[in-house]
Amino acid sequence: MLLSDLTIDKAEQKPGCDFYDCVIVGGGPAGMTAGIYTGRAKLKTLLIEEKAIGGEIVVADIVENYPGFPKGISGSDLTSAMEEQARSFGVEICEIGATSIELNGDNKVVATTDDRKITTKTVIVAAGTQNIKLEVPGEKLFTGRGVSYCAQCDGAFFKDREIIVIGGGDTAIGDAIFLTRFAKKVFVVHRRDKLRAEKILQERAFSIPSIEFIWDSVITEIKGKKTVEGVTIKNLKTNTAAEKRIDGVFIFIGNRPNTGFVKDMVILDENGYIVTDGEMATNQPGIFAAGDIRAKMVRQVATAVGDGAMAGSSVQRYIERMEMVKK
Repeated sequence: MLLSDLTIDKAEQKPGCDFYDCVIVGGGPAGMTAGIYTGRAKLKTLLIEEKAIGGEIVVADIVENYPGFPKGISGSDLTSAMEEQARSFGVEICEIGATSIELNGDNKVVATTDDRKITTKTVIVAAGTQNIKLEVPGEKLFTGRGVSYCAQCDGAFFKDREIIVIGGGDTAIGDAIFLTRFAKKVFVVHRRDKLRAEKILQERAFSIPSIEFIWDSVITEIKGKKTVEGVTIKNLKTNTAAEKRIDGVFIFIGNRPNTGFVKDMVILDENGYIVTDGEMATNQPGIFAAGDIRAKMVRQVATAVGDGAMAGSSVQRYIERMEMVKK
């Protein structure tokens, strides 16, 4: 449970004014770290998050590679602590999303999902990513009825069942391991003949008898009546298809950056991620980006926090330079 769920009434979460020094779009580790830095700098800061405060990491059962926690820490505990810290420095947090950003002289106007327009000197875009869909028959129909994109959210529903995990990266393999707590059998379907996940995750997965790998294959259809009952699996090397009885499908094939609301405002790379310099600045003065939404090699909590710290510090320097020019 997040602190915002316990202490903040949604009806009271509207911003207190329409002008800020900084508006942060995204409430994951990058956004909250940026807020800690701008808040400590005494900048009036509003953080907006359309979904869950904490971002995607909030559902992680355990985060093992964030410094300072040798035994690991749950995603919800980690992000709740970040949220509490950001609030302690005066950051306002509001559960709304951004629909666009426009320029108004030196200021920016952030249009939100509740039809407000908030004026700010600077913006930090830390809106993260969303799950990529398979786009196969049955996926949309059975989402929430056997198709899931969150092992921690839905794993307990599949106790003593047989399930499929699709993907070969860190998330897929880490969640396949997690799902063995509930399912009696976990089949990992991967389109290649080797995994992309970290070696330590691979070693763990290969050592668990209840995990079985189906290589060089893809799911072409998800079938059932009221819930998932089976899938069609196609082998990419032999070009043959086979039906498999299954109770659930967990899809972890990658992410897509949430850049739709800024795609005409800042430069994106070929995959849709925001291009920044080393100070997290975009091509638009006063607009910065941090976290998974930014074009970079490694997307982890630790790198998101580093991005957020740099973005928050860069905002402070940008505003100081603006004020000096005005004088």
